[in-house]
Amino acid sequence: MKFTAEQIAGILEGVVVGNPMAEVFRLSKIEEGTEGSLTFLSNPKYLNYIYSTKASVTIVNDTFEPESPLTTTLIKVQDAYAAFSKLLEFYNQVKLNKSGIEQPSFLSQSVKYGDNLYLGSFSYVGQNVVLGENVKIYPNCFVGDNVVIGDNVILFAGAKIYSETVIGNNCTIHSGAIIGADGFGFAPNPDGTYTKIPQIGNVIIEDNVDIGSCTTIDRATMGSTIIRKGVKLDNQIQIAHNVEIGENTVIAAQTGIAGSTKIGKSGMIGGQVGISGHLTIGNNVRIQAQSGVGRNIKDDEILQGSPTFGYNDFSKSYVHFKNLPKIVAEIEELKKQILNQKNGNNG
Repeated sequence: MKFTAEQIAGILEGVVVGNPMAEVFRLSKIEEGTEGSLTFLSNPKYLNYIYSTKASVTIVNDTFEPESPLTTTLIKVQDAYAAFSKLLEFYNQVKLNKSGIEQPSFLSQSVKYGDNLYLGSFSYVGQNVVLGENVKIYPNCFVGDNVVIGDNVILFAGAKIYSETVIGNNCTIHSGAIIGADGFGFAPNPDGTYTKIPQIGNVIIEDNVDIGSCTTIDRATMGSTIIRKGVKLDNQIQIAHNVEIGENTVIAAQTGIAGSTKIGKSGMIGGQVGISGHLTIGNNVRIQAQSGVGRNIKDDEILQGSPTFGYNDFSKSYVHFKNLPKIVAEIEELKKQILNQKNGNNG
């Protein structure tokens, strides 16, 4: 899809300096610009690139005045960075604005769906599913029976939504994510084998939640696993049965949260964090990457280490951790000196 400088200036309420009919069909960094690309200049450190860039169109602040001839057409705006961000959002909306039901795909006759549905090829939507307005289901997705999905939800290719899951409005679920798989529930038997405990609950995802690729959220044993509004989950996260994550909490990749743990709102959890089951973690908690949490955490704590303890204490202790061989050697030397003094006194 091509756009002219004049069309882009209209979207951004900017002014064209140069060729208003210059066409672009891709985005680029200013230092990597090529013919047909659109870029922007905001950071003064990149100023020299505007004189050499091959980009057809460059968005700049309205205060910019070139000191040498340019080959790129300019679009002057009040804030180039904000304008480019707005353009990225517009570009994404255009790119994702698909509709219609592609074939082959399966849409049960009992499904209820709103306007502007997109159902990609080889996708399956089961019995009694309810889909809101502007739902986009990309190819190779699975939506099980009795699922409810709100407005403006995107399921990218290969996402799997098990039965009875409830998803709110304005959610994005990326490729390979699995929502509603069985929780890890097994009862040990006297002979050393295990009997599976039926997982009859569901998953509830509230509004404005983003779920990254290959993240798994298990259904509850009974009741619901709940992801509150505004939560942002990175790729490859494991959330076990009956977990609850409070609103606006963000969690980085490869974190694992064991069953029935409750996490408060507005938390920040780094990558590769491990959290034990049946814990309560407060609001506004910060957990540094690769930490191991095995106890309840109060509001506003900042933690690091495995097992975790206070971030400031960890930072102070780490100075000693890395010097342990030296400290041990010094202690051994002091012991020898004390022993020699004792032997000397005894002599």
